[in-house]
Amino acid sequence: MTRFIVPLLLVAASHAFAQVGLLKETLKVKSAILSKDMEYSVYLPADYETSNRRYPVLYLLHGYTDDETGWTQFGEAHLIADRAIQSGEAAPMIIVMPDGGVTWFVNSYDGKVKYEDYFVKEFIPFIDATYRTRPTKQYRAISGLSMGGYGTLIMAIKHPELFSSAAPLSAGVFEDEEIVNSNDERWKIVLGDIYGKKELTGRNRLTDHYNKNSVLKIIETGNTEEIKKVRFYIDCGDEDFLIKGNMALHSIMIDKKIPHEFRVRDGEHNWTYWRTALPDVLKFVSESFHQK
Repeated sequence: MTRFIVPLLLVAASHAFAQVGLLKETLKVKSAILSKDMEYSVYLPADYETSNRRYPVLYLLHGYTDDETGWTQFGEAHLIADRAIQSGEAAPMIIVMPDGGVTWFVNSYDGKVKYEDYFVKEFIPFIDATYRTRPTKQYRAISGLSMGGYGTLIMAIKHPELFSSAAPLSAGVFEDEEIVNSNDERWKIVLGDIYGKKELTGRNRLTDHYNKNSVLKIIETGNTEEIKKVRFYIDCGDEDFLIKGNMALHSIMIDKKIPHEFRVRDGEHNWTYWRTALPDVLKFVSESFHQK
């Protein structure tokens, strides 16, 4: 029986000394555009403090009513990243999780909350200046869930020069008729502050600002060749209430011949689904980080 002691000790030691990344939550960055301090969390790979190398970055966006801690408190993103990096399935990377409030990561229709401008003009440059990133398109990716999945698509299709890959999960993508027929409470509480006045009803909700921030309309009318410069990985559960919009996204990308991976797995709109999705996201974006 003693012959098993040494191997077991070695296994135990390997687990005990496995390197883990460093998680820093609720840090602050001053925003001139939003006129306030904004919060974010960051995951640094295990060798960040002991090396001088630069790392690719994944921006990981949270869902509606969550904040910069959602992906770590409920999604265990730091633990999943540790396992994926240690196994070699994902490249060592910095993961940045910003607080987007309930902005849907876009500029509001009245110009009072310009989150998209902040993210592109202030936040990304701040991250590149503060951490040892590789500050080019090839080494920058974006992902997120629900509202953050919508934000992922908006950032990638509006700013394809910034991201090599985008991986929206259970993205909040809506067809026009869903907006038109949405009940008044949902419009007033969730979408009205973003796309138009709260009192709008029916087709009046399809404002110019809505059209400029509708994922489906941007892809339909935008520069397809530019959008093709981003690699897309789209994942939504078959029992998710947002599956219809994601299917429409898949369809229009087929029509526009935009290469993308589309996954429909067994699952709902919940953290169980997103925790199981994240390892494949990390693997997918790592493929973009690698030199061909």
